[in-house]
Amino acid sequence: MTQALAVVLAAGKGTRMKSDLPKVLHRLAGAPMLGHVLGAAGAAGIVRAALVVGPGMDAVGEAGLAVVPEAQVFVQSEQLGTADAVKAAAPAYEACAGPVLVLYGDTPLLRAETLKAVLGELEAGADLVVIGFEAADSTGYGRLLFDDKSRLQGIREEKDATPAERALTLCNSGIMAFRASATLSDLLSRIGNDNAKGEYYLTDAVALAHQDGLQTRVVLSNGEEVLGVNSRSELSVAEGLMQRRLRAAVMEHGTTLVAPDTVFLSYDTVVGRDVVIEPNVIMAPGVTIEDGAMIRGFCHLERARVGAGSTVGPFARLRPGAELAPGAHVGNFVEIKNAKVAEGAKVNHLTYIGDASIGPNANIGAGTITCNYDGFSKHRTEIGAGAFIGSNSSLVAPVKIGDGAYIGSGSVISKDVPDNALALTRARQEERDGWASKVRQRRSRDKSK
Repeated sequence: MTQALAVVLAAGKGTRMKSDLPKVLHRLAGAPMLGHVLGAAGAAGIVRAALVVGPGMDAVGEAGLAVVPEAQVFVQSEQLGTADAVKAAAPAYEACAGPVLVLYGDTPLLRAETLKAVLGELEAGADLVVIGFEAADSTGYGRLLFDDKSRLQGIREEKDATPAERALTLCNSGIMAFRASATLSDLLSRIGNDNAKGEYYLTDAVALAHQDGLQTRVVLSNGEEVLGVNSRSELSVAEGLMQRRLRAAVMEHGTTLVAPDTVFLSYDTVVGRDVVIEPNVIMAPGVTIEDGAMIRGFCHLERARVGAGSTVGPFARLRPGAELAPGAHVGNFVEIKNAKVAEGAKVNHLTYIGDASIGPNANIGAGTITCNYDGFSKHRTEIGAGAFIGSNSSLVAPVKIGDGAYIGSGSVISKDVPDNALALTRARQEERDGWASKVRQRRSRDKSK
């Protein structure tokens, strides 16, 4: 089929969100809702996009362009209804020779498979396709109406529906597609605003198309997939549904989630086979975990890569730029940022590694700190292969610890250490026999006075 266009309506202010942030930019699984919608369209093969935003919503346009750089952005100057919003994108759809799909920026659970089914109906001869769903509670939704030949003949908004129509349970998702832009343009030009809200409803296009003898069809979805998010409460519901979907996907591909409901994934989390993720783990965006790795409980990972067979945690934090080679070990209360930990290296306890590289099979003792920031700039620490860093050491960057070097516990290292050398900076230990007894006796006499 000729290349399709997605017109994404994203002009709503989302007043029920009680937020300064435009509604479609609220995040779900680490990405703006708008990004999920554009991602579904792209996965369905719809590579062209037109965004309709409200006045002053430059941030929405920028977020859309971050996903689809070639997208066009249009401003709906007044909110006069969905048909009016689509008209704002007229330069885009009038130049489109293929199908036009009208999507909504606040339906982040929409699946590519459903959009592919819509495109299939258009290719099979439908002129207009609506995505519908059966609702257990249809309150607030437009109802799909059929003629005596079971052809879709219209959509009735609840405020304009009769009691009999309100009793119907097959509802309109709002998502609609047109086989030709000429059909869309003609129908939009004839839509009026004679309704309870005085707005121009895109849904009126169905009745007009039916009257013209055009083929109108329905693609069935489920209520979860087309859930529109209008409040923080609905956002939390959508997050739960998205997490359930993401967890199911990684488990299907060979990952063990010990307590699935406690693991939170991002839209782009990549997890290999035979990975085990223990309870209470959070994956922010940009995380890749390779085959056979173990992520122990209460870890937080963001823009990080965990190599095959590595172990992380418990209670570890991998910040952006953390890269663990295969077989690396990062243990409890360890933080890694913008650093590479080579194969077989161990950073097991109470340690901060920032702006650093750790060589193969190096061992970093408990309490070690790479002092990477001098108040103005960040500096790097390089630790060679097989080096041993004693507990409670501070490595003041920029500094290089050679291969096989040994740093004595409690040292502050501010100069490079050659290969296989010993470096320690703590003062010599002194002992004074009987000192403790004398001090206790003196203090006891002072208290008795």
